[in-house]
Amino acid sequence: MKVVHSIEELRDQLRGQNRTAFVPTMGNLHEGHLALMNLAHHHGDPVVASIFVNRLQFGANEDFGKYPRTLQEDIEKLQRQSNVYVLFAPNESEMYPEPQNYSVSPPSDLGDILEGEFRPGFFVGVTTVVLKLLACVQPQVAVFGKKDYQQLMIVRNMCRQFALPTEIIPHETVRDADGLALSSRNRFLSDAERVEAPHLYRVLNQARDEIRGGAHDVERIEADARGALAAAGWKVDYIALRRQRDLRKATPEEVVAGEPLVILAAAKLGTTRLIDNLEV
Repeated sequence: MKVVHSIEELRDQLRGQNRTAFVPTMGNLHEGHLALMNLAHHHGDPVVASIFVNRLQFGANEDFGKYPRTLQEDIEKLQRQSNVYVLFAPNESEMYPEPQNYSVSPPSDLGDILEGEFRPGFFVGVTTVVLKLLACVQPQVAVFGKKDYQQLMIVRNMCRQFALPTEIIPHETVRDADGLALSSRNRFLSDAERVEAPHLYRVLNQARDEIRGGAHDVERIEADARGALAAAGWKVDYIALRRQRDLRKATPEEVVAGEPLVILAAAKLGTTRLIDNLEV
């Protein structure tokens, strides 16, 4: 595996390649990231991964400073367990050699709801850095995980509207044996919180089972799920039942008619904010 730190080195490594598959990450790699890279290997060659903690997507009171940075461990993990040919690991001055005055803003009806409501500016930071990374790598395909469901949709829509020659491939959420979605932020959970954390997945499953059983009162389903988490000591940002195709609110009539749905959630356990979702 080649490790490069500059855009020039990256382009030197990829010159003449036209089937590149790409997996962008912020590092602190776990089995979920490696699963994305293995899927990428089935859709292109060579596989390129990136590790870059993107300041633009962190709010003023968020955890940019304490976000885990484990580059050497990540490199060793990739060398042992992945099909990655090139790892692109730029620093901030390489990615942003001057103030990033140009940015990509998702439409408000998608970018300012759910995660966008609770993390203002988050998706502007995400789409801006993803567009820049795609320009650097110029991949045929890029793989994103479904755990970040809204992000996946926004990135896919951005690529379509800008006619980018990159196909966005989704990967199912990778979970621990107890159901907790793998995330770099899980390492911030205390031992007791780690035992409680899978409750989020169980609550989402309960809501999905209700819908499959014929329930269609959207507001009650959401309220019951929020209440179940709050009773266990969670601080809930949202639990929302939405249409898969556009993340608009689902009506009871759409639920009854079998509209493809997704239940999305974000909640804090202690100081750690976890997100998850389940398709229905």
